[in-house]
Amino acid sequence: MKLKGFTISKLSELTGINSGTLSTIFNGKPPRPMTIRQLDQLAIAFGHEPGWLYELYPEECITEDKFSRPRVIPYLTRCAELGRQDCIRETASRLLENPKNIKILFSVAEQLFEKGKWKESLPFYLLVIDNEKDSYANHFVMSQYRLFRVAEGMNAEEKFKAVIRFEPYRRRLPENHQLDALLHLAKICYTLRRWEDVGKYADELRELATIVYEDELRRRRINKPSELPKTERPLILYYGQGYLLKAVALKNMGKYEEAKLYTNGYADLSWFEIRDPESEAEVEKYRLWALANSYTLSMSMGNIEVLPNYLAFLSQNPKEILPGLVTIIKAANEFDFPIESVLERFSEDIEGFGNTQGVIEQTHHLHFRYHLAVYLFKKGKYSEGLDEILRCLALTNASKDFDYFKSCIGLFWSHLQHASDVQKTIFQRVVDERSEER
Repeated sequence: MKLKGFTISKLSELTGINSGTLSTIFNGKPPRPMTIRQLDQLAIAFGHEPGWLYELYPEECITEDKFSRPRVIPYLTRCAELGRQDCIRETASRLLENPKNIKILFSVAEQLFEKGKWKESLPFYLLVIDNEKDSYANHFVMSQYRLFRVAEGMNAEEKFKAVIRFEPYRRRLPENHQLDALLHLAKICYTLRRWEDVGKYADELRELATIVYEDELRRRRINKPSELPKTERPLILYYGQGYLLKAVALKNMGKYEEAKLYTNGYADLSWFEIRDPESEAEVEKYRLWALANSYTLSMSMGNIEVLPNYLAFLSQNPKEILPGLVTIIKAANEFDFPIESVLERFSEDIEGFGNTQGVIEQTHHLHFRYHLAVYLFKKGKYSEGLDEILRCLALTNASKDFDYFKSCIGLFWSHLQHASDVQKTIFQRVVDERSEER
């Protein structure tokens, strides 16, 4: 303040901090501890970058060897946002001298997670897991769950590791998080093509959703207050997904008749009593998906006569075109019927597949390109088929899907004699890039 020629009034004007508050921070006996937000405001006023004097701030958080939660949690959260790992390591080390402070680290992790700063939250969840001895403690189990959720954006190998790591703790979660956890477990296993695991988690999801549903109905009938768990989505979604994912798993295991039974389970959910406006939309979505999947099952069983009706359905429901074309191309490859007219009919939609968002949609796109390449090779269209395989390889690089990467390598190699010099060069570049990554 002396160097800048600032009075307390001037500093108050620059920072927006009350002059009386500044006076007690500088001159109080004892001085009033400042908040991390106030320190950030002071940094701006004195012309410094965010994070100025952060290494000194822990002293503001300690009173008689106890950490002040209202100050240390915002401090560590801000350190994570600014990448001040030095301050985090030093403060965490001091916190962990008392095992009770593990909950402070968990609170920091949760605040970062809720802000969407998943990467920044990871070190704090890991500190909780590494230092909490009670594996049934709520903050320990939730930390395991959060680590699992963060893995959803990672490659296939990391996703599989996350599933294995989290699976033993899934039943220790509260019901609301358990419903979400089972849904995400099933969906990740879907992208990994682990169909038995998809079926297992779908069964657990359906059973838990049924228990929650029946318990809530009992409470309503005897006029007890609602105890419906707070979940990310309406309860009807978890119930419907339990049937849908089970049906998908059975279909992919070739158990078509059983898959039909589970498809019927979500075809009409209008009887579901616990509904809100969002749930009404879910009833219609599941009706639509059941119709789409009934066509899928028919095609997978070789009932090609449903194709005209299926194509009409896809034209009326554009969101179903991508998964629908995957089904049609796979059936064409298995039962040997032409689909050039189908590809022409949906050519504009196919052009837009590269813009798909979401893990499952991108997985559908990868499958579409791969099976299209197989179809083209069968028709003797080698150059076009090789182009599709090169597209596939690019998609597997993005998704880190090593299984499909190996399949694409094998398919390209078996038709290498038909590849142009340009195609060979692109192929080699993609393979080299993947080798460097591994």
